[in-house]
Amino acid sequence: MAMPRNSTTENGFCFAQTLDFSCSSPPPGETGRTFEAPSGRGAGRTPLSNGTASSGVPSPSDSCAEPLCSPTPGEEETQFNEGIKYVSANREELVCGWGGVTPGCLQLFNTSKGVLFFLCVASFLQGMTVNGFINTVITSIERRFDLRSYQSGLIASSYDIAACVCLTFVSYFGGNGHKPRWLGWGVLVMGLGSLLFALPHFTTGRYEVRSAAEVGICGGNQSLPCTQAASSLSSYRFVFMLGQFLHGMGATPLYTLGVTYLDENVKTSYSPVYIAVFYTAAILGPAAGYLVGGMFLNIYTEIGRDLLISTPILGSPHRLPGSQRYIVMRVSEAHQLKDGSHKKASDPDFGKTVKDLPRSVLLLLKNPTFIFLCLAGATEATLIAGMSTFGPKFLESQFSLSASEAATFFGYLVVPAGGGGTFLGGFLVNKFKLRCSGIIKLCLLCTVSSLLAIFIFFIHCPNMPMAGVTQMYEGSALPGGHLNLTAACNAECGCLQETYSPVCGSDDIMYYSPCHAGCKKVSENLRNGKKVYHECSCVDKTLLPGPGDAEAGKCTSSCARRPLLLFFMFVVILFTFLSSIPALTATLRCVSDRQRSFALGIQWIVVRTLGGIPGPIAFGSMIDKSCLLWQDQCGEQGSCYIYQNSAMSRYTLIAGLVYKVLGTTFFLVACLLYKPPPPESAPGSSDTSQNGNCDLQAHKPSLRAEGDV
Repeated sequence: MAMPRNSTTENGFCFAQTLDFSCSSPPPGETGRTFEAPSGRGAGRTPLSNGTASSGVPSPSDSCAEPLCSPTPGEEETQFNEGIKYVSANREELVCGWGGVTPGCLQLFNTSKGVLFFLCVASFLQGMTVNGFINTVITSIERRFDLRSYQSGLIASSYDIAACVCLTFVSYFGGNGHKPRWLGWGVLVMGLGSLLFALPHFTTGRYEVRSAAEVGICGGNQSLPCTQAASSLSSYRFVFMLGQFLHGMGATPLYTLGVTYLDENVKTSYSPVYIAVFYTAAILGPAAGYLVGGMFLNIYTEIGRDLLISTPILGSPHRLPGSQRYIVMRVSEAHQLKDGSHKKASDPDFGKTVKDLPRSVLLLLKNPTFIFLCLAGATEATLIAGMSTFGPKFLESQFSLSASEAATFFGYLVVPAGGGGTFLGGFLVNKFKLRCSGIIKLCLLCTVSSLLAIFIFFIHCPNMPMAGVTQMYEGSALPGGHLNLTAACNAECGCLQETYSPVCGSDDIMYYSPCHAGCKKVSENLRNGKKVYHECSCVDKTLLPGPGDAEAGKCTSSCARRPLLLFFMFVVILFTFLSSIPALTATLRCVSDRQRSFALGIQWIVVRTLGGIPGPIAFGSMIDKSCLLWQDQCGEQGSCYIYQNSAMSRYTLIAGLVYKVLGTTFFLVACLLYKPPPPESAPGSSDTSQNGNCDLQAHKPSLRAEGDV
């Protein structure tokens, strides 16, 4: 069958102006029939995405397959049973491998599910390392390398700073390049960042720490070196910052190019589910990091497994086999600009050079739906960043938990709520076959639901009584903001305020340290895994007169509001993450196909600049206002030891309400301003599809031959 060659479209397929589709083996009774696609639109003909008409040929969506024009010798092809073929015009290889090394066993993973598996492993390890382990051990790093809180904050922020620096470059050029190679090299850079982050452990000497028993009890040696100059170990913060910078660089392709690569290689209706699975793995990673972070503190270092997972990702082809049919079937839902400038993105050569970068940015800035979705994402990111950073601290203060118990508790809360909400969001979009407008409305519904649930922070658990902090030693109330840690029972102990090691007395009152409780002896035998102190002169025995005992750690809270608080915190986290995948899907659909990767990059810049980076700072500033007891580092204010629970709940409520109201407003405006393409357009019109494609499934009437009309 003769086939005239035509200019290549942006999808890499060759199309002719007039195509003759002939079945290689026609059905009985129809021998010799030829199906012609004339240039006009006639009865019984359905417009194809490339601007031609087809009649009598089954839709590509009804087959497994692949090429749409007859190949020339040597071209890669796959044939439909009906004779319709796709051919890659640039002769690209669709096999999985590294150069000439393409083992047959590796082709089992050359599918959308195979790619999804490796991307999920990469996102899980990235989340577990960066958002899990590092957040868990940051306090230990401060102590080991003599770092201030703001210095450890710079280490954490280096990840977001690197991402913001690289996002424009990676999303623009990677979006028009070989995405799996960008992804593979990115994961490799993340692995190198993990190795570099672990390097200071191997290059420093043995860590010396003084036993708490030496300085903690009454009458012990209470002297501490206050005048010691800053240790040279603090210079290692630059190594940690560089490691985090590499983490941020490497993760940049993962959440931009990885998402669009999945979206391009699966059916449009399945795309939200694939992306939801991918992001669920990214959510479960930090949760796993919180759960096992304490256990990994006993291991010297964890060599980055990201290095290993980069290998199969690097071997993935530019486009997966069989993905051509999804490109042909995709219908554009891009926002329609009044001046029609959105049609520029349908040019096959658009976005391939640096000179198109300003025009690409301008097109996105002129898209109000995209802009307000970015702003909504920033407000949600602020809450997520603040929640992940200070969620364990909130639980620790409200329920009087230790730091490790609070982190573990928060992990159990995030796994079902965060992971389940992320997957459920993608499932709902796929289940109800939501278009862009419906997806934004779903995001609006989720945001309003979480806004209502956040009012739970009106209630709080009362502070556990602490002698000298929340009450006087004799039990009377202590004026707010005033400390009185010295009493007659510990006046001769010489206790230092720098030594904070809370204990719970047998009278169910907490004390600043064993020394402040007047304890003179420490038992060698543990009780319930905790150190026990005896002869504590400030602690009254419940039954017998005389000094009581005290256990290391905080007193257990018996707050009756605990189940209610946990339930509504679960609801807030669930609905916050429930809108994440729908919002991401709406972003992909409201822009032209050629700008999707770049649009995600710009969105991530906005989200990190306005949400991820300032989020923990904003929440931290609000929560610090509720501090009752600050650390005293030789006359300088350190971190907060004890918070006023009522004030913490109140400030958390204020911050949550502000950002949730803003998020609701932004989603509402995005929904109102969204202008979808016209329901019916001329074949090949850019108003119908930015890449020259229309949704074959939207035109369900079967294609008939001219003789059947």
